[in-house]
Amino acid sequence: MAAAATVDEYIAGFPPEVAARLTRIRAEIVGAVTAASGEAPEQKMRYGIAAVMLGGRYALHFAGWKKHIGLYPVPVLPEPLESEIGPYRSEKDSVVFPHTKDVPYQLIGRAAREIADERVRQTAED
Repeated sequence: MAAAATVDEYIAGFPPEVAARLTRIRAEIVGAVTAASGEAPEQKMRYGIAAVMLGGRYALHFAGWKKHIGLYPVPVLPEPLESEIGPYRSEKDSVVFPHTKDVPYQLIGRAAREIADERVRQTAED
C-alpha cells in the first residue's frame, strides 16, 4: 500500500474504531492550535505520520499504531498538567494511549493547547 499523501488518507487507512479515535484526537489538536494562533493550522504528513503545523513548524504529530495512538513531541508540561499526562508517557517526549483503554480527549486538548501556546511564545521571541 502506498504511503498516505494527506492526513485524511492516513486516518482512513485505519480500522473504523481507530480512525474515529484519530479523528477526535486530530480535532482536539487542531482546536488547540487554532485557539493559540488565531488561525486554522496546516495539516500534513511528516515522517509517515500526521502533523499539525504552527507558523511553518510542527506543533504536534499524532500516529496510529497496532496497540496505541501516540503524540509526539510532548515536552515536560507545567504542573498539574504534567502529573495528569505522566501516566501516558512512554519516552521522554512521547505519550501513548492504548487502544484497550478510553482516550482522555479533554486531557489531550489541554496538553495540545499548552504546547501550542508555548510554540506561539517561542515564535514571538524569534
